[in-house]
Amino acid sequence: MKSRLYYVLYFLYVIVVAFVLYLNGVFTGEEISVVNLSINIGFLIVIGIVFIISSVSFGRLNRIIYDLEDAAIRLQKEYKESGGKNLWGNYKDNAKVFEENVLQEAFDKYRLRVKSAKTRRGAASSCDLGEYINEDLLDKAGMNFFNSGVSGTLTGLGILGTFLGLSMGLGAFSGDDIFSISDNVGSLLSGMKVAFHTSVYGIFFSLVFNIVYRSIMSDVYETLGEFLDVFRQTAQPAAVKEDENAATMLVYQAGMANSLKQMLELLKGNATEQTAGVERIVDKFTSQMQAALDTDFKKLGNVLKSAGESQAASAANAAQMVEAVTALVEVNRSVQEALASVMERQEAFSGELKEQKKILADACSDMSDEISSQIYTFEQMRNLYEK
Repeated sequence: MKSRLYYVLYFLYVIVVAFVLYLNGVFTGEEISVVNLSINIGFLIVIGIVFIISSVSFGRLNRIIYDLEDAAIRLQKEYKESGGKNLWGNYKDNAKVFEENVLQEAFDKYRLRVKSAKTRRGAASSCDLGEYINEDLLDKAGMNFFNSGVSGTLTGLGILGTFLGLSMGLGAFSGDDIFSISDNVGSLLSGMKVAFHTSVYGIFFSLVFNIVYRSIMSDVYETLGEFLDVFRQTAQPAAVKEDENAATMLVYQAGMANSLKQMLELLKGNATEQTAGVERIVDKFTSQMQAALDTDFKKLGNVLKSAGESQAASAANAAQMVEAVTALVEVNRSVQEALASVMERQEAFSGELKEQKKILADACSDMSDEISSQIYTFEQMRNLYEK
């Protein structure tokens, strides 16, 4: 697995240390230059410390890869056992989903986001797990701010060793004639040995570290993408779309209008029956009492008839009110359709912005790779020129 390639750094580091000690006569019994050996050991100690710091982040990335792979396998297994049923109900309240704290904390934030967007009909807006568990999170966990500069640091150490060795050799080189010059050639060659040795293993470690680091990051990015695809397929919480919300609102408004119409028909029927009944009672009562009270009961009959007419007018007013409410429902429906159209245009605009962001990020990445390549070529040409 690519995530374990960083073990190669330790293996090569041991080989280079043994090789440097051999060249300085530690194993052969030759005369040892304490200064040269000290410089080489000092540089190798610095490189070893850098490797130890990087291995901590590589180990964390390795655990994250295993955690994401296990989660993806578990989701696929549970999804298959449930018969293709969405698994969000099993994970929305599950306290422990990941072993790594950085993944668990990001997933907890995602759950809070989903819960805060809930309504009675489902999620009000879509929310993707990739907004919380993404490449930026992995770069932070993998100390990208440190590891991205290690390759250049190792190259810089090699160049520093080159100039240091040349300075030592030239500083000890002196003489005015061929005999004194020949006596100082040994110190010059000793300094050049330091220069070439540090340059060789500095550039060598820089190349190897760059390959290992890029391989590990590509592996963790690939694993992340596979996990997100599985999660979206098996456990992504379903969101109620805006057009579904609008349709639900229209159905609700249509139901209200239907209920108001039924109430209107009921009021019309009751008003008509009550008016006819009052009129019959009035006519019968006035006919029976007319002989006794005559004029007074005529007046009473007129008053009761007026009351019946007022009740009929009241029923007509109720009908006008229902018609006004129906018109209001139609206006609300038009507003909902306009809002749905605006949301569609906003979603289309958001998609265009994401595409532009992706194009810009790819362009920046290509530019960064090209600059890195040119810097590396420049360093190689400068090393050849100095040699």
